[in-house]
Amino acid sequence: MSSDTEDTTSGSESEASDSAKANSTLDFIEKLSDVPMGRLPPNIEFQRTRVECKADAPIHTDTFQYNGAYASMGVDNNLVDSFCDNFKVEVINLTEDEMEFDMIGIDPALANAFRRILIAEVPTMAIEKVLIANNTSVIQDEVLAHRLGLIPIKVDPRLFEFTENNTPNEKNTIVFKLHVRCERGGQRISVKSKELIWLPNGSEYPLEPQDTKSDSSSKPKTYTSFTCSQDSLPEFSDNPIYPTSGDITIARLGPGQEIDLEAHAVKGIGKTHAKWSPVAPVWYRMLPEVIISQDIEDEMAEKLVATCPVKVFDIEDIGNGKKRATVARPRACTLCRECIREGKGWENSIALQRKKDHFIFKIESTGVLPPEVLFTEAVKILEDKCDRVISDLS
Repeated sequence: MSSDTEDTTSGSESEASDSAKANSTLDFIEKLSDVPMGRLPPNIEFQRTRVECKADAPIHTDTFQYNGAYASMGVDNNLVDSFCDNFKVEVINLTEDEMEFDMIGIDPALANAFRRILIAEVPTMAIEKVLIANNTSVIQDEVLAHRLGLIPIKVDPRLFEFTENNTPNEKNTIVFKLHVRCERGGQRISVKSKELIWLPNGSEYPLEPQDTKSDSSSKPKTYTSFTCSQDSLPEFSDNPIYPTSGDITIARLGPGQEIDLEAHAVKGIGKTHAKWSPVAPVWYRMLPEVIISQDIEDEMAEKLVATCPVKVFDIEDIGNGKKRATVARPRACTLCRECIREGKGWENSIALQRKKDHFIFKIESTGVLPPEVLFTEAVKILEDKCDRVISDLS
């Protein structure tokens, strides 16, 4: 009888405890301030715009780039208006073959679209067909043709047309000749890309064996059908065509070995073969932010500076013989997180973040076209894709 009474008592106490917890939760909710309409709360805004890097892994990596994502809070997440108001490009560094710039106010998907277009859809000229008359080197014909195809050619591809199974002519084909011989008794020689000689009149190889009895004054039919010489065209008269670098090794020849061939370059895109890709690496990363929330001084500051492999931090003299760590080069941060892996003390003092709509973009051209021209062409290609989508939907 006493056991039943004890069970009833314990059950009543448990219900009372649950009721008290529920009341305290309701009280907490009632005391919360109203969600401000028209702008996001600071914690939601932080998750929307930043990737936070913890010692073990980054968090808040997802994006909410779609209309109506925050409609319940009265925030218009209109992508088109946001893009038009906030997007801008700031060039940080520009050289002959490299460009580093910031794209601000852009979605990761759009930044990746530019990267993929630069790699696979901006057209260039590359050697596609190789006619080998003689090859006694140790390199097989197929390997030799492959090596020739990977040599970038310094010419504006916008001046040429796609072949599309048409007859090779001066508007869609560039012809190079390579004839190198290592004399017997001599030293081994290297065949470089500077040995490729541009033939503005087209192929010199006859398409069919020439009949000795036929009229020798008639011009034999070759593998191309040029109606005029390419160097007579105004765009090439002062701009001869040649490889971007003359120091690319094609083969090594021993005494008595010889290479005699013609190489025909045509227009193509990297989606078909990597030899038509106009860029070496092209990459982007989110802008890093390094924030010191609590002062790190003296020996700890020196240890922090020594810990960072890319020298993001520096030492500042604050007087009275004291020193303090400062963030000197936040852009150089690779988010290796070495500075916050020393323990909770470091992680509580240093915050590592990335901005989700600010990208550091770098283009390294193969030399075919300047990097700023490549990016402009990528923008045009993306614009054409958007126009096709709009026309198909309308």
